[in-house]
Amino acid sequence: MSFITDIPCLKPGDLVYITAPAKSIDELSVQYAKTVFEERGYRVMISPHCTGTHHYFSGTDEERLRDLQAGIDDPDVKAIVCARGGYGCVRITDSIKWAGMLTQPKWLVGFSDVTFFHQHLHYLGVPSLHATMPLNFPDNTPEALDTLFSALEGKNYSIAGPASTNNRHGHARGRLIGGNLSILYSTLGSKERPDYTNCILFIEDLCEYIYHVDRMLQAIRRAGILEQITGIVVGGMTEMNDTAVPFGLTIDEIVLELLQYRKIPVCFDFPAGHINDNRALILGKEVRFEVNEHGSVLAFNSEHNQPGN
Repeated sequence: MSFITDIPCLKPGDLVYITAPAKSIDELSVQYAKTVFEERGYRVMISPHCTGTHHYFSGTDEERLRDLQAGIDDPDVKAIVCARGGYGCVRITDSIKWAGMLTQPKWLVGFSDVTFFHQHLHYLGVPSLHATMPLNFPDNTPEALDTLFSALEGKNYSIAGPASTNNRHGHARGRLIGGNLSILYSTLGSKERPDYTNCILFIEDLCEYIYHVDRMLQAIRRAGILEQITGIVVGGMTEMNDTAVPFGLTIDEIVLELLQYRKIPVCFDFPAGHINDNRALILGKEVRFEVNEHGSVLAFNSEHNQPGN
């Protein structure tokens, strides 16, 4: 698959479009994020139903679809920032006219439920940005926001993960793919499932039972994906739950058991996911991935640049 390699970098004065394609969000969080972008020199437009409510959602399916489509179709918009996750993206994904992302590519930013959009864009060959969203801006670390803007502005950067006795050392190059594990699992049967061949897989999740994680990863194994990838990055596995009778394996042990016959680099506790230190990952980009005794590094830059944050 050929990927679009030149999504225009944001520059001062560019228009950022904030929309809520899933769960409803409070206006204060959106206005806080608007101020953050404006202080960086950007103009900000908030979609009509961004802070609305329709039961669980920010609007009806039609309203949320119309809001997102407006951002895709507006040539003045240079980045679409999803205000929050929750649930709802899958309800509108198939109705979106994605052609504008091919003819006038722009960044689509978000994580969690927004993984539905990331997967679809990966299938189309369009990079996207797994990164923090307005709901989380007030609690994010400086590094989470710094990497968001580094990615949007086309700056070279790297992300370092911690050393761990469970990390599996090695190095790989490949196109980064992934996001929320529950969403990846739910898209396995899609006719537009992206190609994982020679990709580096990133996974994260929130509030799942450990046996649910095992079931999802077993399904990914049975789909042949673990044989296709060149490395795996495990981000925040946040607030995991166990059953009354313990499952008997940790998340790390589940991953390592599934990969016991594959000699590919694996890292854990990478700073991305449902955590405050949710650093920005450019999905669909060729990256350098290295794991050694000092920790792990994902480099979104040329090889001669030194790992940073």
